Amino acid sequence: MMRPDAKVEKVYLYPKPVDFRKSIDGLAALVELDIKVAVFDPVLFVFLNKPRNRVKILYWERNGFCLWLKRLESERFKTSPDATDEAIVLTVQELNWLLDGFDLWRNRPHQVLTPRFVA
Repeated sequence: MMRPDAKVEKVYLYPKPVDFRKSIDGLAALVELDIKVAVFDPVLFVFLNKPRNRVKILYWERNGFCLWLKRLESERFKTSPDATDEAIVLTVQELNWLLDGFDLWRNRPHQVLTPRFVA
């Protein structure tokens, strides 16, 4: 089983449905043009198709691109209810939850606080 681990610095979820005829070159172009992040950074780029039953994850690994695909047989991946043109930054744990079928936008945990003073 291939799942991302804590070594990944960031995960970017592309905000719009993607034509899944696109492969590495087409998805890498979306990253550079729309997300405006260097495609060779140690991050994952996540794309969903319009019916949201497939996900592609693109990343650079040492000497070449990797493209990972998952197809759901009966359900759909949950996406943000807020339409936006900005990529959604996820943690690795949130990506794993998304891949497991959790709705990240309804079951958000409490915000992590970094207190500076007691009073």
